[in-house]
Amino acid sequence: MGKRHYGGQAVIEGVMMRGRETAAVAIRKPNQEIVVHKLAVYPAAKRWPILRLPILRGMLSLIESLAIGLSALTYSANQVAEEEGEKLTGKEMAFSLALALLVGVGLFIVLPTVLMRLFGYREVEGLGVIYMNLLEGGIRIGIFLLYIIGISLLKDVQRFFQYHGAEHKVIHAYEAGKPLKAEEILSMSPLHPRCGTAFLLYVMVVSILVFSFLGWQNMLTRIITRLALLPLVAGLAYELIRFGGSMKSPLLGILLAPGLLLQRLTTREPDSLQVEVAVKALEMVLAEEE
Repeated sequence: MGKRHYGGQAVIEGVMMRGRETAAVAIRKPNQEIVVHKLAVYPAAKRWPILRLPILRGMLSLIESLAIGLSALTYSANQVAEEEGEKLTGKEMAFSLALALLVGVGLFIVLPTVLMRLFGYREVEGLGVIYMNLLEGGIRIGIFLLYIIGISLLKDVQRFFQYHGAEHKVIHAYEAGKPLKAEEILSMSPLHPRCGTAFLLYVMVVSILVFSFLGWQNMLTRIITRLALLPLVAGLAYELIRFGGSMKSPLLGILLAPGLLLQRLTTREPDSLQVEVAVKALEMVLAEEE
């Protein structure tokens, strides 16, 4: 029986790893102690098998990942802030996530559409619907890249990106059947085809194709339809990454290359201490599921 696919995300001073029915977050506290916490996972697809169908499973995965990610971030933030006598509540983290989602929608959905209007879409209308959607998609990707480059200059974000790299390296080592030892793991690539950063890029690329079928409506209608179709776009992008993570071919390598290149901005080489934290998270998941 082949190895299962595991995934995860970086959190504040740690890593969250997730399996099919288990998730665990490992944090290095300010006193250098590593704490590992099991997170509750209730896969909806287990109760409703229809949600395992292609595209639907991608929509579900997005929702479940947001919920588990919020729980992991809340735990990590509280562990790091514990020595300062502060503690974030679930409501505060939920508000922060809602605000982040609102900013994301504004930057990557509303702003490109508004800019198309400001640039004077009548001047490019003769190019056709597909070309206009390509132009809008190009603006969206450009804003996304500028955003990633901008935040990557922050010192705290760079450390966060190191834990992102540690997560990828540990998963690579596990999937290659290597011992989960620092000397083996550090030699692995910090880039992984199933990365959430690549997922965001593919969402933007797939959206260009999907939105092209809608024609070219007025600005308000375009914003509403793009928001409404976001779950469908996410489901299609999920299938692309899932397929790319399990297949090997030169053509697929070309298709996945942009996502891997983008990860050079969102990952950094971790040190052995950060790798140790990521290993602890994966080991708890493996112990629960295997």
